[in-house]
Amino acid sequence: MTCAGELRIRAMRPTEIAIAVDWAAGEGWNPGLGDAACFNTIDPEGFLIGELEGAPAATISCLNYDSAFAFLGFYLVRRDLRGRGYGLRIWNRAIAHAGTRTIGLDGVVAQQQNYRKSGFRLAYANIRYGGTSAGMSRPPAGVVPLAKVPFATIEVDDARVFPAPRSAFLRAWISAPGHIGRALVRDGSLAAWGVIRPCRRGHKIGPLIADDRVAAEVVLAALVAAAGAREVFLDVPSVNAEAVALAQGHDFAPVFETARMYTGAIRPLALERVFGVTTFELG
Repeated sequence: MTCAGELRIRAMRPTEIAIAVDWAAGEGWNPGLGDAACFNTIDPEGFLIGELEGAPAATISCLNYDSAFAFLGFYLVRRDLRGRGYGLRIWNRAIAHAGTRTIGLDGVVAQQQNYRKSGFRLAYANIRYGGTSAGMSRPPAGVVPLAKVPFATIEVDDARVFPAPRSAFLRAWISAPGHIGRALVRDGSLAAWGVIRPCRRGHKIGPLIADDRVAAEVVLAALVAAAGAREVFLDVPSVNAEAVALAQGHDFAPVFETARMYTGAIRPLALERVFGVTTFELG
């Protein structure tokens, strides 16, 4: 076996995040077309690349959201270099970057045992459902562009469903080219909101946050209509039965599954309000 000693690990340059996104696409993760620019808003030092003789060999991200929480993703080794120890070296560097923070990840199910060896514990499964938008009803009155909702209101609502603040990322995610946001307001209060974006294949909706299934349904239909989307994907926490029912109610079928895992405790989350995960790569 080739020694991993010659692997050079460093922080990615902003333009190099696209390498990790392209590799993820090759593994079937179907990232959004504008994901890379948004991802760079959180923790640029947390995107790592391993090089052999100046060529990319491995990638990983472990992004520190605040002093208590980090999220790991893009753990990939070039296919012709797998099984040589390069993955473990860049993994260890990423874990060290997080320090004492609790780390979360969405990992492929087959790798759960390996993640357990590094201290990760299964929280629940996230399931990607996909299907066509045929038969979706037109959204009723009350739906507004997400940009019309005060950003502070969105921040507060997002804090109920994500383990750490992510203001800069949310601003970038909502306003990125091609991203469309919609919200449902009931009696002057935010009842549901979400974002749809074009991906390598079809459109993906995430996040989709709602008080209940009815509100989620309204925003889902509004997003699909606004984007003119035909093939749609929605990443659903399996522990939210109403979110699963929403996806299945549109005859969406499971196409991909991840294991949401954490190394330690996180603050309580209102997972019953999460009808669509923002992105598997960043949580």
